Amino acid sequence: MTSDTTGTTGTTGTHGAILADSAPDDGDRPLVELRSIGKSYGNIRALHGVDLAVHPGNVTCVLGDNGAGKSTLIKIISGLHQHTEGDFLVDGAPVRFGTPREALDRGIATVYQDLATVPLMPVWRNFFLGSEMTRGVWPLRRLDVARMKETADAELRNMGIVLDNLEQPIGTLSGGQRQSVAISRAVYFGARVLILDEPTAALGVKQSGVVLKYIAAARDRGLGVIFITHNPHHAYMVGDHFSVLRLGTLELSAPRSEIGLEELTNHMAGGAELAALKHELGQVSGVDVEELPEEEELQPGAS
Repeated sequence: MTSDTTGTTGTTGTHGAILADSAPDDGDRPLVELRSIGKSYGNIRALHGVDLAVHPGNVTCVLGDNGAGKSTLIKIISGLHQHTEGDFLVDGAPVRFGTPREALDRGIATVYQDLATVPLMPVWRNFFLGSEMTRGVWPLRRLDVARMKETADAELRNMGIVLDNLEQPIGTLSGGQRQSVAISRAVYFGARVLILDEPTAALGVKQSGVVLKYIAAARDRGLGVIFITHNPHHAYMVGDHFSVLRLGTLELSAPRSEIGLEELTNHMAGGAELAALKHELGQVSGVDVEELPEEEELQPGAS
């Protein structure tokens, strides 16, 4: 009965247990590392030869157009799908997750675009959704509402998120605020690696800025952040390393010190493809392509 009581009153223990069970950081060793990772679905090769390293206190931005392989990469790291090529290492040890729960137990949390929240439930209930704190023993066990509210408020404030009323339905918050709550929840429950799936895709400029601020806050707390996006401007605001996927392969992998925003945008847009498009448009009457850049201007490293 003692162990049962400990488990029911120790949801915060989940947070501590994950961190305690995780291997200590060893110098410059990545928290998560992918080596020549690939994924095939039957005869379809969705991902091939992708290298990625996620270090503590760094934001790794993964960019790519629709169909580039970003979703497949997320599913492998989060434990939803297993890789079919290459090596997947966590704390330097090879892993092959069978479920997202196994990834979460190793401190890898994913915040998807839908945020996995219940719009009509209060903020504090959504913060603990599926991992509610309880008190007492069966059959008199009940939710520890006061402690959940207190904890949720404290953790949100630790991330710089101040809400006047935790009782308000989370659906009444702005998109940026909901993303921020989801990020704070993942941090509280022991995330060391935080995967953010297009968190600014459906947000306006102001709300995108709110989310980017909390991405930087998560990095400053020592988390390794994987920021999936198709927006190079958002990526460059917070990113420390940039990886660009194209048709399932890694086209670019560079630290911030080696690449500028313009070059990153050209990689994202596909310089060669734009040059070919300019040539094709030049054959169409009534289309002025004189102001479009030449092919050599679109190539990486062009001055």
